[in-house]
Amino acid sequence: MSLSLPRTLALDFDGVLCNGLQEYFLTTWRAYGRVWPTSTPEPPPGLAEQFYRLRPVIETGWEMPVLLRAILKGFSESQVLADWAAIRDRIVAEEDLDRKSLSQQVDGVRDHWIATDLQSWLALHTFYPGVISQLQRLSQDLELMIISTKESRFIYTLLTDAGVALSRNRIYGKDCRRPKYETLRLLKPEVPGPIWFVEDRLAALEQVHQQSDLAGVGLFLGAWGYNTARDRNLAQNAPHIHLLDLEVFCQPLSTWMV
Repeated sequence: MSLSLPRTLALDFDGVLCNGLQEYFLTTWRAYGRVWPTSTPEPPPGLAEQFYRLRPVIETGWEMPVLLRAILKGFSESQVLADWAAIRDRIVAEEDLDRKSLSQQVDGVRDHWIATDLQSWLALHTFYPGVISQLQRLSQDLELMIISTKESRFIYTLLTDAGVALSRNRIYGKDCRRPKYETLRLLKPEVPGPIWFVEDRLAALEQVHQQSDLAGVGLFLGAWGYNTARDRNLAQNAPHIHLLDLEVFCQPLSTWMV
């Protein structure tokens, strides 16, 4: 599919700009201890590595403690990758969990951590190589915006610390409480077109593709992010999605589809 170069670039945050796997795991483990207080103070050996490998199944933060629960209850990685939604919903039902409460636990851990030891929290996040300088270059010529399932305030803190001056009103996080395609729909009349959207979750890109009024939005899957080989293979063979490597992401936009 031929695309005109964008005047607005919409970007996911975690898995596209920032690798926050260490923070994700440690925050989730602390939240897990609040929900299941009988857990040990230190995570079992190998749990973090399993969590990292399974991170692609997570859509929003409340699911993360449930993912740890699934691992510790003995679900295999192949089971989780193949049938996460059913496993997640089964655990939520069997243990009478509340999604809003789980989300509050995760965000509460983050808020406390930021308030009491900001530097150690920031240190757990690593922006992918070349991303910050690319954002700084692109911001001179394009309208940039972030569309993420992470809370806007956390994104703003991380970008500001990294030296990226992006207005708060161009960061659309979990607190917006709407699907990413709906954010694109609402912003489309307000921002200069054409629009390109870079995301690491194939399902999120497919949801945008299903909206007929968003047919002109260029869709890119960040191959370096939280996705699986299966996702990348599907994107490679989908005419409406462009598979993007990190090296190419950091080059001029005119090279992205070459």
